[in-house]
Amino acid sequence: MATQAHSLSYAGCNFLRQRLVLSTLSGRPVKIRRIRARDDNPGLRDFEASFIRLLDKVTNGSRIEINQTGTTLYYQPGLLYGGSVEHDCNVLRSIGYYLESLLCLAPFMKHPLRIVLRGVTNDQVDPSVDVLKATALPLLKQFGIDGESFELKVVRRGMHPGGGGEVFFSCPVRKVLKPIQLTDPGKIKRIRGTAYSVRVSPQMANRIVDSARSILNKFIPDIYIYTDHMKGINSGKSPGFGLSLVAETTNGTFLSAELASNPQGQGAAVLPEDLGRNCAKLLLEEIYRDRVFATFEELFPDYV
Repeated sequence: MATQAHSLSYAGCNFLRQRLVLSTLSGRPVKIRRIRARDDNPGLRDFEASFIRLLDKVTNGSRIEINQTGTTLYYQPGLLYGGSVEHDCNVLRSIGYYLESLLCLAPFMKHPLRIVLRGVTNDQVDPSVDVLKATALPLLKQFGIDGESFELKVVRRGMHPGGGGEVFFSCPVRKVLKPIQLTDPGKIKRIRGTAYSVRVSPQMANRIVDSARSILNKFIPDIYIYTDHMKGINSGKSPGFGLSLVAETTNGTFLSAELASNPQGQGAAVLPEDLGRNCAKLLLEEIYRDRVFATFEELFPDYV
């Protein structure tokens, strides 16, 4: 068993998830000191503690030590076990915060992972479940991670701050990944999206779609934006609406952009028309940054 003397040592709260994920994959223990040591509220935040508990659930034999102030963390990873797991995510961060790390770990479990995550599905900070489903899953499929058991599904949608959402994620085990080359992003061939609304009028989603299409229709005809309005227990605990857009290229590259309304009781009210237009402009900006030296005619071959 490794001792703390042989562990990797870091300082500060930056890249906490990445350090713990890489520690789990490599089997190297880590010790992280001075976590917000000079902050008025020092130590680990509640959402970071929730992430550490999640790692403990998907592994077997992990050793976790946190000092009394929460400013020092020692993590000795155990075996990536997998299996059926349920976890209640902290509502300060969305489920995407936790799901990003699970996407890195899930293919290397001992048993196929089947996990239910509960909390906030869409917020203004982390990637939403919709974007991860449309971008990360196709990317993982190129590495050979595929099959009927490879699934990411929004069972219930929950907005910040109340949450109440639920997501199901399952992933098969793969011991070896296929090498891929992603050097040429290709040209944009289609745009897909999801306009969602919970605990507000269903017309909100339709207004978002119309305003987003008013921008995107100028560049490419192959556009389809789904509307997702959940009711009752499936609509979470807080009202809200938003839009996620994904542009797919001829070479299988995905570029995304998303926006969500301000949480209930925070900030000014957002019109669905403004949100749709701004999200469409964000996607165009993402495309332009990816191919900064390309003309719009090259990016959008169907541009008229």
